[in-house]
Amino acid sequence: MIVSMKRMNAILMKDFKDFSRNLYVSTVLILPIGLAALYGRTGVNSIESQFMLINLAFVMIATFIQCCLIAEEKEKNTLRGLMLSPASTAEILGGKSLLTFILTMFVVVVTAYLSDYRPANISVIFTAFFLSTFFYIALGTLLGLFSKSVLEASIIVMPVFAIFSLGSFLPMIIDQYPILKIGMYLPNVQLIELATKVEAGAGFVDVLLELFIILAWTIFIFLLTRIIYQKKMVD
Repeated sequence: MIVSMKRMNAILMKDFKDFSRNLYVSTVLILPIGLAALYGRTGVNSIESQFMLINLAFVMIATFIQCCLIAEEKEKNTLRGLMLSPASTAEILGGKSLLTFILTMFVVVVTAYLSDYRPANISVIFTAFFLSTFFYIALGTLLGLFSKSVLEASIIVMPVFAIFSLGSFLPMIIDQYPILKIGMYLPNVQLIELATKVEAGAGFVDVLLELFIILAWTIFIFLLTRIIYQKKMVD
């Protein structure tokens, strides 16, 4: 199957125009960056606190914006047109994800910098950020397919905010609530585990397990999203 970059670029340009016109969605970019700037002035530099902001940036940009982009297509009744167009599933989902991917990587890097996070091994952390971006975008796409409007998308992502941002403090309370141990395998917690190992001098080989778990989550959510998307095509 040949993926047409021209079609994906056309979808990207359309999303950029829609995104720039929707102030409700586009102003979300400011929040994680603003919080990181305020946090950087406090002088506190714990991994848990820094990655609460980084994971918040992932959720607010990759998941929320992607969810809103998909939901807006449904609200305007244009998603069906895309599904029935000559563009393939890969071209549509890829094109719908390009803008979110660019914005997410930019905001996450700026958030990390402003919160004074300076990783000991940039290549390992960048790889983890790269994989995490795909996970959160796939999650946002999945939620968007279940949303009928941008307003509904804003509500449906609320549990995700709680789990993947505030959940960054899960390792600190795990001893008090053993039942939460299953949450240690969530991608946001694995990202913190990976970052902690990196600060202790770990390289790629030492964090392969954490990278594999994040990759497994990404593949699982992507496959689930593809199944739901194809089901929506024949509904």
